[in-house]
Amino acid sequence: MQLLFLGSGSAHTVGADNFHSNMMLIADSGRRLLIDCGSDVRWSLAKQGLSHLDVTDIYISHLHADHIGGLEYVGFQTKFDPRCERPRLFVEESLAAPLWNRSLRGGMGVISGTETELDTFFDVRIVAANKPFEWEGARLEPVPAVHVSSPRATVYSYGLLIERDGHRTFLTTDTQFTPGRLAACYASADLIFHDCETGPARTGIHSHYDDLVQLPTAVRAKTWLYGHRPGPLPDAAAAGFRGFVRAGQSFALNLKRGPVEETAIRTGLST
Repeated sequence: MQLLFLGSGSAHTVGADNFHSNMMLIADSGRRLLIDCGSDVRWSLAKQGLSHLDVTDIYISHLHADHIGGLEYVGFQTKFDPRCERPRLFVEESLAAPLWNRSLRGGMGVISGTETELDTFFDVRIVAANKPFEWEGARLEPVPAVHVSSPRATVYSYGLLIERDGHRTFLTTDTQFTPGRLAACYASADLIFHDCETGPARTGIHSHYDDLVQLPTAVRAKTWLYGHRPGPLPDAAAAGFRGFVRAGQSFALNLKRGPVEETAIRTGLST
């Protein structure tokens, strides 16, 4: 099972060498789970020689445009391409209604005089926070992470804890720096991919690099960083991290070479 980063950039990434931090989990069976579907997904897919034809399943972590802005593209393409079946759409139960009513319905609610619903375009599979579901031999557990908060509301991004053959990979998706809240996932994971904001300005809704360097040595040693802004990056390896993920980098999620196996398989890339 491979995890391919279609992009590793922030929501405001611009450039041919990087895209939104959307990923694709590729099973041995050939099914492909797109983990988030941002507004530049058609370009990030094409950069890897892929298209809507290669998207069989989708998981949505939260409702920001760099994570759902490409659903209209995928939905319409697969709906009207006779070669495609409806992609399975895995969505946490609290996100399903607002995903359609607040984000997609305006552009997708009517086609050829017919009113539509979310399941017109997708085979909707409702999942629940902290309750694992099965996908192609892997156990995927949605993990709620605090992304945006105010005195009256909290917006969660539902990361994924992926377990297969005893190997556990934790994808934070977008998250504030809340090490206490995520401590159990940090401890149990063999491999971590962590949201990381870089640059001088702090948004308060992502984990900043200057905070992440305070994580314990053992956690940093199994952590790759992604979600960064364009431009120069800190020397993450010198700080004890695995490094910053690059667009197009792919990782094998297995135990064949030891406790942590995350081999970069794309030609010219290395761990």
